[in-house]
Amino acid sequence: MILGIISDIQANILALDAVLNALEQQGADTIICLGDLVGYGPYPDAVISAIRKRDIQCTLGSADEHLAFNFAKDKASGVGDVTIEWTRRMTKPESIEYLKTLPVQQRLRTPYGRLRFFHGTLESNAEPLDLTQGDVALQHELKEARCNIIACGKTHIPSIVELPNGYIINPGSVGLSLSGEPGADYALVKIAKSGVQASIHKVPYDYDAVAFDIGSWELPDVVAYAVRHGKMGQPEKPKPAEKPKDPPAIGRNAKKPS
Repeated sequence: MILGIISDIQANILALDAVLNALEQQGADTIICLGDLVGYGPYPDAVISAIRKRDIQCTLGSADEHLAFNFAKDKASGVGDVTIEWTRRMTKPESIEYLKTLPVQQRLRTPYGRLRFFHGTLESNAEPLDLTQGDVALQHELKEARCNIIACGKTHIPSIVELPNGYIINPGSVGLSLSGEPGADYALVKIAKSGVQASIHKVPYDYDAVAFDIGSWELPDVVAYAVRHGKMGQPEKPKPAEKPKDPPAIGRNAKKPS
């Protein structure tokens, strides 16, 4: 079994197309998505349409939930709130109805055993699973989930943890990678009865075009910066022009040439 794991597409269709093409070339026979189809990016309908067309098994992300069930605040404040409000105005009703059908978590039978996948943690799609908490705690996560492999997203930073009782895989983010360099992240997992070979990949796409469209729709500049650089930050503001120096003195105050 060759499994592709994608997550946090964030309404970035150019990144999604690049990843799906790469997975096809690598022979993936199954693809699962860990949610956040929307949020931040400018192409929500196109992303949802692509996921539905390929019939990719998908779970509900936190941004998907905010959009589908109208959990947004009364007044948009943070970057996420602003982009969700924009997405709500721009997304077709049938796309929102599709998001409402997504389960919070799903299971998949593999040759190595049961795989369980969700956006954040078993308890919440709004909180990420901390993969730095140590092997003992992570082994307990697998035991609690009653599976051999956990796939989780949310952090936008890819990671693979191999444990005595299984694997935990975070594929990073397709549409808004925060791994330190631009591009679209995903995981490729080769699964057999004897074991698992998991790897993280990053593919290039035209992120300058996506950043341009983000600016054209007047979405937050920090999102365009993250798409271009693979990390959060503030775009550099143009430096103010220097004031011209005082003109040379003339008349009685002028110094005579020596």
